[in-house]
Amino acid sequence: MELTTLFCQIDDFCADFEAEYYKHLMDDGKIKRVRKSRLSLSEVMTIIIQFQRSGYRTFKHYYQRPVSVYLRWAFPQLVSYHRFVELMAEALVPLCAYLWSRKGQCSGISFIDSMPIAVCHNRRISSHRVFAKTAERGKNSVGWFYGFKLHLIVNDEGELLAVRLTAANVDDRTPVPKLVKELFGKLYGDKGYISQKLFDLLFADGVQLVTKIRKNMNNKLMDVFDQLMLRKRAIIETIYDQLKNISQIEHARHGSGINFLLNIVSALIAYTHQEKKPSLNLRSPQLSDLPDVIL
Repeated sequence: MELTTLFCQIDDFCADFEAEYYKHLMDDGKIKRVRKSRLSLSEVMTIIIQFQRSGYRTFKHYYQRPVSVYLRWAFPQLVSYHRFVELMAEALVPLCAYLWSRKGQCSGISFIDSMPIAVCHNRRISSHRVFAKTAERGKNSVGWFYGFKLHLIVNDEGELLAVRLTAANVDDRTPVPKLVKELFGKLYGDKGYISQKLFDLLFADGVQLVTKIRKNMNNKLMDVFDQLMLRKRAIIETIYDQLKNISQIEHARHGSGINFLLNIVSALIAYTHQEKKPSLNLRSPQLSDLPDVIL
């Protein structure tokens, strides 16, 4: 996607969002100063999101080189780097709202998984200060880490359906009921989501949780389609891999909690603008001729 197209989509969103947003800021009757900037909100959001698609590892290097030198034609009213950092903090709420507007449509086939986001090396936990009151220690299949968990639900075309961030010590099954509020059909997860109580709770809301069984559990019959979909859970692993390696969603250079959230939200938005997402191609016309027993 070209930069101009990205800006136009964000600018259309901001045109509707800003009027409602500033109106709610004054609902308590207190006058709040809104300092105007040479850069509009849509321009600030565009630069933040474009950074996640640029391949640069640090935002400062990206802003002082490509943006300030080569993108002057697109942003003629650029401000200094330090002023832009202040504007970034003000763009967090609009970015969250924009991410919500970029959600995909549930097709009845969804995949859920969690991704660890470490904020520092395990040897530096005792001296870490930025997330001392919010981050926790957690464990996954690789080992122990210190930070948070990003919980995602995606559909069969790789579109984001629900997102939630928790501390690393939170059980993967805890945020699931809130994540699936607007979903229906079947939800495929790994063995970490096995829970009869959770299954009954989701089934009452129209969502069937499908997971593999552990070695010490009794075998149970499963539809051929469900077995195939469980093998296709790699789609969400591919998404996590792209978020880590393309958007740098996990790194240990955060100076504040706001910068941490900005990085995660903008990385997810950048992914939603990706032209080719991991997909199972279940909606292709060629599959309509297959027998119903497979579909």
